Amino acid sequence: MAKDPAASPPKKAGNRFDPAVLDRLEQLSFVARTVVEGFMAGSHRSPRRGSSVEFAQHREYVPGDDPRYVDERIFARSNRLVVKEFVAETNFALHLLVDCSASMGFGSLAWSKFDYARWCTAALAYLVLAQRDTAGLVLFDEAARAKVPPGNGAGQAASIIASLEAATATGETRVGTVLQWLGTRLKSRGIVAVFSDFLDDPEVVLEGVRRLAIAGHEPILFQVLDPRELDFDYAGNLRLEDLEGPGRIQVDPKAIAQAYKEELEKHQNVLRRGAAASGVDFLTLVTSSPVDVVLSAYLARRMARARDGGR
Repeated sequence: MAKDPAASPPKKAGNRFDPAVLDRLEQLSFVARTVVEGFMAGSHRSPRRGSSVEFAQHREYVPGDDPRYVDERIFARSNRLVVKEFVAETNFALHLLVDCSASMGFGSLAWSKFDYARWCTAALAYLVLAQRDTAGLVLFDEAARAKVPPGNGAGQAASIIASLEAATATGETRVGTVLQWLGTRLKSRGIVAVFSDFLDDPEVVLEGVRRLAIAGHEPILFQVLDPRELDFDYAGNLRLEDLEGPGRIQVDPKAIAQAYKEELEKHQNVLRRGAAASGVDFLTLVTSSPVDVVLSAYLARRMARARDGGR
């Protein structure tokens, strides 16, 4: 589909992240901690049983069980042999992938899609690393442009934010190709959160998503769009520029608005249905929405779904 329309050059936004936003996001940690195995920033408890830190349940003793785990108090009261099971904790990596292609530089507000993606990425990294979990970063356009290998601690947070602040939105989009390439190269299995406008061939994108899933990762697709890309609310003559190429035309926005919206809806539906078929979350983030609000709403939905058994 066509790249972002721009009636005028996108407005510049500062590279600094709002500390107030990041501070407010700290309150989301209690939500993240309750989400079941494999989700971001929680304690990531595995269903594997072991002699770990948290009691899970009792069950009847069977021959071969380690006698150290027999509950002596229950045996003394009821003469029943039961063993204690515990929940083993695991540590998952969160791989943060941010699209740095030129189309992400579009913005009808005081910030661009790229700025918004950086704020979301910084917020998730902040949450995960505050929980002593692992996070890494990959910045990409046609290929991986820069990366911060997975790690943890305060130094990791500083490295991720420094890389985000130094990045600019240039180059062509090859989201699907990059996801396919990374599917064989991300060594630590975990969550792969992709922030992009996904203005690429949806079938190629979905193939990349499938390869990540096959490799044992859980992809989450965060599509970042500007409000103008959704409502196409322009008046007067409109100059359309391909932000990733030399194309430029003058059009009457009223004449093409309906066709544009139909094309966008078709593109969205292919991505949404394909993601659902692979069991992958696909979330559209509109840059006019507060970062902490959209992230907390998503975490809450995931928490509720986990509580309901994944339905």
